[in-house]
Amino acid sequence: MSDRASSGALVCNVEVTSATVQRGDIIQIDGRACHVSNLFQLPHGAKQIIFESGELLTITTRTRLVAVRILRRR
Repeated sequence: MSDRASSGALVCNVEVTSATVQRGDIIQIDGRACHVSNLFQLPHGAKQIIFESGELLTITTRTRLVAVRILRRR
């Protein structure tokens, strides 16, 4: 599913893994929208995600999450 934001950007739901998660993704966890502010690579392909709220989430290569991603038009 995708929608246009008022700025002309495209907003879409994407499945993310430790290999594809990006800064700026919005991941819904326990009913709350959490905005990814930073990422750190961990051993064995895992990543530690830091949200704007300061909370941490570690995901492995097998973790699958749904995120909202804003694709900006150039």
